[in-house]
Amino acid sequence: MSSHREAPEISKDPVADNTDVYAFVSPDRPDTVTIITNYIPLEGPAGGPNFFEFGDDVRYSIYIDNDGDAKPDVVYQFSFDSRLRNPNTFLYNTGPIGSLSDPNWNRRQFYSIKRRDRHGTKTIGSGLASPPCNIGPRSTPHYPTLAQAAVHHLPTGETVFAGQRNDGFFVDLGSIFDLGDLRPFQNLHLIPTPAAPGVDPLKDLNVHTIAIQVPIKHLTRDGSRPTNQASAKAVLGIWGGASRRRVKVIDAANDARGESGPWVQVSRLGNPLFNEVIVPLGKKDRWNGSNPVGDWAYAANVEHPELAKLLPVLYPGVFPNLAGLSAARADLVAILLTGIPPGIVPGFQNYTGKTLADMLRLNVAIPPAAHPKPLGILGGDLAGYPNGRRVGDDVVTIELRAIAGATYPLVKPSFTPDGAASLVTDGVSPGPGRYQSTFPYLGTPHSGFDTPSS
Repeated sequence: MSSHREAPEISKDPVADNTDVYAFVSPDRPDTVTIITNYIPLEGPAGGPNFFEFGDDVRYSIYIDNDGDAKPDVVYQFSFDSRLRNPNTFLYNTGPIGSLSDPNWNRRQFYSIKRRDRHGTKTIGSGLASPPCNIGPRSTPHYPTLAQAAVHHLPTGETVFAGQRNDGFFVDLGSIFDLGDLRPFQNLHLIPTPAAPGVDPLKDLNVHTIAIQVPIKHLTRDGSRPTNQASAKAVLGIWGGASRRRVKVIDAANDARGESGPWVQVSRLGNPLFNEVIVPLGKKDRWNGSNPVGDWAYAANVEHPELAKLLPVLYPGVFPNLAGLSAARADLVAILLTGIPPGIVPGFQNYTGKTLADMLRLNVAIPPAAHPKPLGILGGDLAGYPNGRRVGDDVVTIELRAIAGATYPLVKPSFTPDGAASLVTDGVSPGPGRYQSTFPYLGTPHSGFDTPSS
């Protein structure tokens, strides 16, 4: 998936596993940018009695680079604090939860936010309540109201939310990791079977979301709201990360814990699928612990992606031109590591300079699309991926087609992509209820009571 369980070590630490990052100009508040970072992959809605929550021992960060050096100029840090009302019951709640302060809710979670920029570090919010998980119609009978109450408007201008949501990412996970056996094209696979529709295993699962909506002028290098899309100051580099203390101590009774030492990054994410399918297995943990400014070390994996070599093998005769392509993939370098320079896509650029770094690159001078297209720029919608990433962008299809050669003519006009390059897809699209039109944009999480077991 985008970054669900994408590296050996982080797969064992779900509360710190950064699964998706989204960044887009808010469609209902176009003077702001919304940034969403998701954690805790593959949440089964009925996962009680200890329902999912953020880690009190994890520091969650959102990073913004506004001058193209792949180093953060603005950082938002989120820290969580869980509080237990009654330690003598096994129950998460002892009755219906009617509000965020309801005494029936036994285990609650609160958080604080710090902003760091060139002026220093400042706490901009504290004691902010997260909503409960969506347990069922008796425990959380009016869940959308509970979630809305957990949307906090800060005095500094930001709007924030941290809690459970519907996982917005959609992908046929089972087919992709079964030797890239894309169901709509499996009749053409090395091991052929009849073509079939895609299957989305995430459609009934939840995730934990940290979302923040920030005035654009609070993020740009000169404090302006850019209107010229050709201006370098209109482009922001954005990524998320999670860190833990270097040392953790647990006593013999398993009832006293402590952390000490410096914070160590254990997860990060910018572009979807970067660590998942670009970084080789032996380097994935190292990538999670590094910073974007050092991503020059992974340039060869972008220039010669393993999946581009596998597609002609897995689909014999379908990608003959891709099979003969040995040149470095400058198009993928532009999409994933530098941003797209001016002059390649008419009316668009999100170039941050020559520093190679995995970041979402968002041109804030491009307004939200009136009718968003899930294929983003590949579909002619300049407000979509890889211009940032919206919750409904079909990043799996976009990146499959890019790796298959559909974007290579942008930098090498003489190259003719295989016909399949513009058609390849996993065949999955999001179902109803996946998203909502207002902040935090990801839909209501699935209820443990109402979600089918199969």
